[in-house]
Amino acid sequence: MALLSLSLSYLMVILDALIVNVALPSIGRDLGGGLSALQWTVDAYTLVFAALLLPAGALGDRLSARRLFELGLVWFTLWSAVCAAAPSVGILVAARALQGVGAAVTVPTGLALLRAQYAEPRARARAIGIWGTTAGIGAAGGPILGGVLTGLLGWRSVFIVNVPVGLFAIWAAHRAITVAGEREGGGIDPAGQLTAVLTLGLLALGVIDAGRAGLGALSAWGPLALALVTGAVFLLLEARGRAPMLELGLFRSASLSAGTVVGFCINFGLYGQLFATGLFFQQALGYSPLAAGLALLPEGACVMAFSMFSGSAVGRFGPRKPMLAGLAAGTVGFAGLALCGGHPAYWELVAPLLVAGAGMSTTMVATTNAVISAAPGNRAGAASAVLNASRQVGSMVGVALAGSLLGAGAAGAGLVAAMVASAVGFGFALLVALRWVERLSHRSARQTAPPSPPRAVAHTAPDADRVAPGD
Repeated sequence: MALLSLSLSYLMVILDALIVNVALPSIGRDLGGGLSALQWTVDAYTLVFAALLLPAGALGDRLSARRLFELGLVWFTLWSAVCAAAPSVGILVAARALQGVGAAVTVPTGLALLRAQYAEPRARARAIGIWGTTAGIGAAGGPILGGVLTGLLGWRSVFIVNVPVGLFAIWAAHRAITVAGEREGGGIDPAGQLTAVLTLGLLALGVIDAGRAGLGALSAWGPLALALVTGAVFLLLEARGRAPMLELGLFRSASLSAGTVVGFCINFGLYGQLFATGLFFQQALGYSPLAAGLALLPEGACVMAFSMFSGSAVGRFGPRKPMLAGLAAGTVGFAGLALCGGHPAYWELVAPLLVAGAGMSTTMVATTNAVISAAPGNRAGAASAVLNASRQVGSMVGVALAGSLLGAGAAGAGLVAAMVASAVGFGFALLVALRWVERLSHRSARQTAPPSPPRAVAHTAPDADRVAPGD
């Protein structure tokens, strides 16, 4: 039940980043607003989600991860209902931004709770495989579900669907999650929190604008330059602070640092590919939004299947071997899509899509396990936030670059260039993992496992105002 709650929360967060895209024309017809307002319906969520991940993860380590997780779920579900009832596009954009707050709180605290709930490395690896499967379902199923719901029930249904799912996840979390997560003492570090929000927010804003106006747009480079300044200030504050929000010593772990880079690369490759192929199916092949989503179903099915398999593989071999295998498969899959050329028949794309999906899901589960296992238990929320922030930025950069490449010339040439970029991203990640990801097995992973269950129960007892049925 606890794993179901954690997985459903992650599913909603990933799904909401993609499900709205196919509903934008219907939203425009109903609420009005220009193209820019419709774009912000997507981007407001993405920007706030990315900007608040690091502060939310740090707060989860200092406070109760369980209570913050439940609060994030309640908040996300509430603003999903407001999105569904929005009478104007302005209110919809504002509600989407507030949805992003709930998403940013839920993801890092949920992964920290997953680590605490499953102390034994093999069980944790399997649980992360199941948890990671939900990301594959969300990424692959978002366009399909969005098209079906919009076509049958109208655009408001893409937000209404979160309400019953969110309420069930809240109930399940309240009933079944009995750990609070390990806590780290110290203050809140307001200066670090503020500079982290500014850095990630400016970075997200610059990348989003680059995707709209092109990579050479001055309006994009301004926020990116400011992000470099605030990022330098953030690192200086964290290096010298007595109670830093992000302990920079975490990055002494080669696996954690390399895993963060790999996380960026896999989302860069996957989301760039999804964006490019989705547009290509509709613009070049004339598919409807629903047909374009269904065309990606082989890849999505492979993501779901291999996420489960890779959890068991990581539990048996450690994260390094599955990560290398997944990155190699992803590189081959994206390169295969590029080799299909600019005017492929759909059947030519199926095999490369299957290989890319298998590689992406295997890599994602192994990377998550490597980062979480390499972090101390009382910094699991911060480590999760770092990984998810890098992945979120990778998604935005991948979509921005794919959009620029598709807009720079003919659709076929843009598709090939975007697939080459995805293959290069996975290939670079393969080199990083080969050089720096440590050779951890499930036996050595026990050295980084959370405290044993008796100690964890004693530690969380002050916060555990309820117990699981049967205890």
